[in-house]
Amino acid sequence: MQVADLVRAQREAGHTVEVVTATPGERLPGVHRVVANLPFDLPVHPRGTQHLLRIMTSGRFDVVHVHTGAVSPFAWMGVRAAVRAGLPVVATVHSMWDPVTRGVYRALQAAFEWRRWGLVLTAVSEAAARPIRAVAGPRVPVQVVSNGLDVTSWRPEPGAVRDAGDETVHVVAVGRLAPRKQPLRLLKLMETARNRVPRDIAMRATIVGDGPARGRMERYLRARRMGWVSLPGRYSREQIKDLLAVADVFVAPAPRESFGLAALEARAAGVPVVARAQSGVADFVRPGKEGLLGRTFDDLVASVVRLARDSALRQSIAEHNRETEPVRCSWPAVLEGFAHCYELARN
Repeated sequence: MQVADLVRAQREAGHTVEVVTATPGERLPGVHRVVANLPFDLPVHPRGTQHLLRIMTSGRFDVVHVHTGAVSPFAWMGVRAAVRAGLPVVATVHSMWDPVTRGVYRALQAAFEWRRWGLVLTAVSEAAARPIRAVAGPRVPVQVVSNGLDVTSWRPEPGAVRDAGDETVHVVAVGRLAPRKQPLRLLKLMETARNRVPRDIAMRATIVGDGPARGRMERYLRARRMGWVSLPGRYSREQIKDLLAVADVFVAPAPRESFGLAALEARAAGVPVVARAQSGVADFVRPGKEGLLGRTFDDLVASVVRLARDSALRQSIAEHNRETEPVRCSWPAVLEGFAHCYELARN
């Protein structure tokens, strides 16, 4: 979705953008699907480099912008094809490089010397950039360009206010329910916080999303009798916006979150955010300003408890979030950041 939004913003700014992907799907204008008949619809093609090279040499392209996760074979085929085609390359890394990933890229450097390819790398946060810089070394520029958001569209509508008589503290989390996101740890965080909040303060929680861990989460909630926590499944953007309009606290507990787009949406909607200090969320959430940050599980629990107990703090953070914009994450700033990277790659 972030790449789709970026393409839309670049086209609206007057750029001509074509997309190449190994993901199956419907035909769309300006989208090339290089798809192989592989099990599980794996997004890779055994001859991807040749197909990408043919596409890159057939058009009048000024720069190739590759979007990659930790290790994305098709994305790096795109990098290799662009280098062979003599085109400037910018590669955006959308994930955190853990020790294993760093080892993989060091091995690839020994085998292919990719540091000599003239790449410009970008990361979506300072937290994500640090491990990349440690591997890339001083010869490969690593810029930080935030993920983009139409900030104003996430502001609550004037009529979207909660019932004045409802004093229940509503805690919200949004994300894919996958093991790497530690969703069971999120439930333990909610449970521990609820046990530390005085019983005269009512609490409820909504965890939006779907994924392979949902079944385990539902069993955990039944076993712990946590009926005050709901798992409504996947929501559309409009549904998430409506939910955030009546939320009191947003929790993003994953320690290896490279950016945290859902947390940014909550911050733009005016909701105080609780997140890890070592994650990418720290780029747009300052302690006591846009939310509360912690380095450990207990820190996060304490932050949720503090916000649940202190309505004045919740209100002051919410007012600050509604009145100030995360400018670095707005589309004009993101487009300017990538334009700088494109010029850097071309020179």
